[in-house]
Amino acid sequence: MIEIRQSKTGELIMRLEEESLEGFRFGAAQLVGADFSNMNLQGGDFSNADIREADFSGALLQHVKFKSANCKRACFERCDLKSADLTDSFLEGANLQDADLSDAILRYARLTEADLTGANLSGSDLSLADLRANFNEATMVNANLRGANLTGANLNGVDFTGANLQDAKLIDVSMARVKMSNTIGQDGTLIEDTSTRQPLVTSAPWWQFWRK
Repeated sequence: MIEIRQSKTGELIMRLEEESLEGFRFGAAQLVGADFSNMNLQGGDFSNADIREADFSGALLQHVKFKSANCKRACFERCDLKSADLTDSFLEGANLQDADLSDAILRYARLTEADLTGANLSGSDLSLADLRANFNEATMVNANLRGANLTGANLNGVDFTGANLQDAKLIDVSMARVKMSNTIGQDGTLIEDTSTRQPLVTSAPWWQFWRK
């Protein structure tokens, strides 16, 4: 038997006659503020669930589905989210610091004011997502950001090696110590190998600063 409790009060939210939550389908369950910290939830399904302010810190979430889930202000700090599906999820204000989101799908996801400091987004699909968030020192090697909205985002120290930024919105972004190598720029042209040398906040087309 597994009990899921509220992370702040300890109040019982759900009791399950299960020996493991690996591969468990939660569906559209109401799990606001639930404590899933350090649990093994690999292959599970939270699609359409309400997991606002839930604590997943340190949890194993490989291949978990969060399609259209309400994850506002949830904590995914240090989570293993490799190959997770967060398509069309609501992640406004979520804590994803040092999370491993490599090969994850975040297409159409909303991450306004989320904190992805140090997160690994290598190979992830962030196309058409709302990424007005903090990506300080994040890794986006080979990530797909085509058509994503990064207006006002903190991109300091981000590694965009091999990433696709075509048609992405990069207005008023902060871009210091950014690495570009074999990166597809906003205008569809290839940026072969360059990096910024000092802090940059710009409202001009960002790729122009690598062509001077």
